[in-house]
Amino acid sequence: MNSIPLESPEGTSNLVSKRLVLWHFVAAMFFLLTAMGWGFLISLQFFNLYPFDDISWLSYGRVRLLHTNEIAYGFLVNGFLGCLYYAIPRLTGRTVLNEKLGYLIFLVWQVTMVLTSIGQLLGKGQAVEWGETPTGFRPGSFDLNFVPVDALIAVGALLVAFQFLTPIAKSLHKRMYVSLWYMSAGFVWLILTYLMGNILAEWTLPGSSGAATVGLFIHDLVGLFVTPMGWGLMYFFVPTILRRPIWSHALSVIGFWALAFFYPLNGVHHFLLSSIPMSVQYGAVISTIAVEIVVTTVVVNFFGTMWGHGYALRKSLPIRWFYTGMILYFVTCLQCAFQTTLTVQEIIHFTDWVPGHAHLVMLGVFSFWILGIMTWLWPRLTGREWYSRRLLGWHYWLSAIGVVIMFLDLLSAGLVHGFMAKALVPWRDIIMALKPFWGIRIFAGGMIITGQALFAWNLLQTARGSRAYDYRMDLLTPEAA
Repeated sequence: MNSIPLESPEGTSNLVSKRLVLWHFVAAMFFLLTAMGWGFLISLQFFNLYPFDDISWLSYGRVRLLHTNEIAYGFLVNGFLGCLYYAIPRLTGRTVLNEKLGYLIFLVWQVTMVLTSIGQLLGKGQAVEWGETPTGFRPGSFDLNFVPVDALIAVGALLVAFQFLTPIAKSLHKRMYVSLWYMSAGFVWLILTYLMGNILAEWTLPGSSGAATVGLFIHDLVGLFVTPMGWGLMYFFVPTILRRPIWSHALSVIGFWALAFFYPLNGVHHFLLSSIPMSVQYGAVISTIAVEIVVTTVVVNFFGTMWGHGYALRKSLPIRWFYTGMILYFVTCLQCAFQTTLTVQEIIHFTDWVPGHAHLVMLGVFSFWILGIMTWLWPRLTGREWYSRRLLGWHYWLSAIGVVIMFLDLLSAGLVHGFMAKALVPWRDIIMALKPFWGIRIFAGGMIITGQALFAWNLLQTARGSRAYDYRMDLLTPEAA
């Protein structure tokens, strides 16, 4: 099956719960803005300008957890769920399991995010990178575990799986389109990754065994949930907007199975040169390099789909978001293939290179895809024409230029730091050499936050507007471009 249902002039199908999509998008934008606000604040710490140093519950270490967790669980998960409530009914011809269950999932997830943020500010975050969600705390006296936040997330993942796997199992189509391959696997992998890599590792696996398993969680949360959801949605929205089938169904299948085979072994590359057996570390390095096969097949497939339709990059902002993310994904995975080798790790380990890499993939790739989908869906969901298409352009360019500046800046800072440390330069001199790079990072972060604030204002004013949306404004033809 190499084609999918296309958007009709009449608007969103009756199978789709537009309110659920809208509510998840609103929550996603809220957490995107708060997470970026926290990130900007903590960046000031590098110039001793952080305003809350004397307040323990707003200290740098605790607020940093809010920055990463609100992006991962607040923005990305809410954004993906909103997109899935639109895509899966169209792909299957079936509604989700239960709309009321959808509202319950929405409410519980936002409560979980609030509890997570409160717990982390009170110092209850657990020592699992990208999974510092508290194991639990008592609202009255925060000395005992009472509200098991980790367990709430695990239950939420199960409910989400039932909500979306039910229409997939009952699909009207006998052959599943590749988007449903990625999404189905992503739901199952999310449950296994969170239970095995986060919860069980903390309570049952001590020492290096626990570190190795937590390493799998760190990377598999991205590779086995965020990645399949992101690519699955791209396999739906790109052909839908371009109104042509994906270039090669065979390549899409190869990419899926390569992801399933190689990605689960990558996580230990976060603990290179550690006490974990070197054979395991070498396996992680080799499988990380092999993941480039996945990226190459997928990127080739999507640019093959674009062949002869380059005008779409000028005409369609969503397509521009999507393909910018694809290019940056290829860059970040190519970078990852090099940076996991032991030779490069000797230079860039524990330097600004690492957050530069993380920002490129989490913001420049998956966040870009969600923002592109929101740009395409918002007027269709609200039935209102965009308040300002010029603000949409500002949003894209501030975000794209900002993230590229930040990536190149942190990449350069990491190299400067690594080579100076290898030459045994005094730590004070290294810090002074890095300060200009940190100033550029603050500037780039300001660009990115400004772009998101403009987008949020545009979303709000569009929803409140009175001009009816005309789908013909977004038709992609060479003449329209």
